[in-house]
Amino acid sequence: MEQFHNINVEALLEHEIKTPCYVVDESALIKNLEILKDVQEKSGAKILLALKGFAMWHFFPLIGRYLSGTAASGLFEARLGAEEMGLEVHSYSPAFKDSEFPEILKYSHHVVFNSPAQWRHFQKQALGSKGKHFGIRVNPEHSEVKTAIYDPCAPGSRLGTIEADFDLSESDWQGLSGLHFHNLCELGADALERTLKTVEKKFNKHFHRLSWINFGGGHHITRADYDREALIQLIRNFKSRYHLEVYLEPGEAIALNTGVLVTTVLDTLHNHMPLAIMDASAAAHMPDVIEMPYRPEIFGAGKPEEKQHNYRLGGPSCLAGDVIGDYSFDKPLVPGAKLAFGDMAHYSMVKNNTFNGIPLPSIYGYNSDKNKLWLVKEFSYDDFKARLS
Repeated sequence: MEQFHNINVEALLEHEIKTPCYVVDESALIKNLEILKDVQEKSGAKILLALKGFAMWHFFPLIGRYLSGTAASGLFEARLGAEEMGLEVHSYSPAFKDSEFPEILKYSHHVVFNSPAQWRHFQKQALGSKGKHFGIRVNPEHSEVKTAIYDPCAPGSRLGTIEADFDLSESDWQGLSGLHFHNLCELGADALERTLKTVEKKFNKHFHRLSWINFGGGHHITRADYDREALIQLIRNFKSRYHLEVYLEPGEAIALNTGVLVTTVLDTLHNHMPLAIMDASAAAHMPDVIEMPYRPEIFGAGKPEEKQHNYRLGGPSCLAGDVIGDYSFDKPLVPGAKLAFGDMAHYSMVKNNTFNGIPLPSIYGYNSDKNKLWLVKEFSYDDFKARLS
């Protein structure tokens, strides 16, 4: 299983671990970062960590040695990137709040607006700041993503400005130096190539006014079958045509296959089929399992009927649909057994919640090469209470 290829899960599970917990493998993270640094150097593009996908700031000093900065979706992410990594911060939001915009300016190097109207609203304030760069997100109306909830270019999408509404006057262009587009999710260089053709066709008449462009995220650069040479050539060719600084802002590619969610079996029972209740919840700890939906891999487990003992795994919440999926195992599951769900570093840690008062998972760092485990953060009742009033 590719999800566990760079992580010594067997050695990890021999450690004393308080579950549920996310464990992010430093050595696996470095392997991804080395790939991304190589792409940066060969393509001439700058790669940013999209905090919406992975925001474990414990590793920001490490990540900052390889990448160019962070991409934020709002004030708190912008501040986190500025304070904990200290490199470039690029901020985009579908709509900025008046009360937060001064701080957005404070922490950001690049600010991207969703529409000409948002830019006009903040233009005077933005131009009063020095050393900042401003752009507008465009919507190329070109869909590559098959799962509708993750398609920024679906009809009716609020994300970005379509060509017909990109109505900038000469005065509007004052202070603008970049464009941003984003329409990918877990896709390859071929999808970017098709998208880029559409972006150029619709918006290249404005490129002479620009100094930079952001190709957004969703580039699965560190996946084993990703065509990185095609990506490098695509960027180099684009830069030679337009002489623009190119940014990419993947979140998932940085943390792809670097982490697991370790959980413990609490009980087993039977209702038309064998069931097991875990101390990890799909609804609270891996919500994409329900939202996307998808079935995460478990180290050492198989598909239903593939191995001798079959179970449907569920979480400890009262939600009837808090179901992780159906799996098979070589041995019967018993209370106290630990299981490791793969590829849980991205879009799980950032989305977890305390539904039903279920505690947030602890966070560990691990290094497979040294078999070294350390506790980064443990959450308590106070963390749950602090979210309420």
